[in-house]
Amino acid sequence: MQLTDRERAELAASLIESLDPTVDDDWQSAWDDEIARRVKELDDGTVTPIPWSKVRAKLQGKLDELSNP
Repeated sequence: MQLTDRERAELAASLIESLDPTVDDDWQSAWDDEIARRVKELDDGTVTPIPWSKVRAKLQGKLDELSNP
């Protein structure tokens, strides 16, 4: 905890990277495709976005259930 935020972030990234050293060279293309697919679904109206306030409330309810069995 004596490290700066940046140093802790770099350490965390290094630790995560050490778990699976293989790199998918096509990751950027895969993310670009996923983003394009999701934007198209929104534009076409095939999905309905959920406001963050509702998502947060639902998650908080689930966390409350877990902490108060």
